[in-house]
Amino acid sequence: METVAARSTQKVGFLLTPNFALMSYASATEPLRAANLIAGMELYEVLPLSVGGEAVAASSGLSVDCRDIAESGPGCQFVFVCAGGSPSDWGVPERTYGLLRRLSRQGVRIGGISSGAFILAAAGLLDNRDFTIHWEHAPVLRETFTHLAPRQARHVIDGDRLTCAGGVAPMDMMHSLIAGRMGAHFARRVSDWFLHTDIPEPEAPQRASAAERFGTHHPALLTVLEKMEAAIETPMDRTSMARLAGISVRHLDRLFATHLKAGFLDTYRRIRLDHARRLLEQSPLSVSEVAFATGFSSAGHFSRSFRELFGITPTAIRQKISSQS
Repeated sequence: METVAARSTQKVGFLLTPNFALMSYASATEPLRAANLIAGMELYEVLPLSVGGEAVAASSGLSVDCRDIAESGPGCQFVFVCAGGSPSDWGVPERTYGLLRRLSRQGVRIGGISSGAFILAAAGLLDNRDFTIHWEHAPVLRETFTHLAPRQARHVIDGDRLTCAGGVAPMDMMHSLIAGRMGAHFARRVSDWFLHTDIPEPEAPQRASAAERFGTHHPALLTVLEKMEAAIETPMDRTSMARLAGISVRHLDRLFATHLKAGFLDTYRRIRLDHARRLLEQSPLSVSEVAFATGFSSAGHFSRSFRELFGITPTAIRQKISSQS
């Protein structure tokens, strides 16, 4: 914890990308503003940044005036890449990656908020690092950067890399940063300012539990459902799943019919196709590559199954996304 004499203003930059998530940005910046008010001095200066210094519009349409990261970034102690929207919004100018790498070499602590970690990965700043990203964007990051493995935590601080999942998770991360600088009691006062009385651990899950998402608390069934979500590319058969859960195949089928009102195969197919839709919407993978990444033996079988569930073909999804870019 710093002494009062050492409390010089820390400059915290936020590199905003088009259609960034306003809630994530506010969750990160408002605790810093509150810390200044509570301390009665400017502990933190928030600097909205962009490449070139142009204003950037959030997904809500609100525009934020920015400074040029090339000019103002070197004076910051932290620079967070704040991104949101869809992957089509993450195509930052190529020189952005070099700017971020240069700032890192100069000793600036670099962070990613929501899908900002994807941009850090593209810049090579997450190699051999512990990090996280919003759960919705984790599949496309893993498919794009196969050597990286994001952790499903709310936020992760690994030395001079700081990442969080977006939403309200930036508030949790800022609580950790403020506590590290000003002490736990002061950080608690900041969190209380926002009625943020229950601060999750960094490792807390990003999503509701499988029990809440599937509406069942049966332990054997939850074991199978969680394995279904984990085994997407190489689906497991009913016999293997039943053995994993320690029950018979007949009992497994009965559990699906009773608790989910659906069959084993239909449920598994839905989980895989939901994953496929996210990859189609967010990743550069071809339709064939998405098919194989989600356990389908052929693109034709995948397309038929996809259309049967969603009423639209994978190719049409791609064309729709392209037309919106």
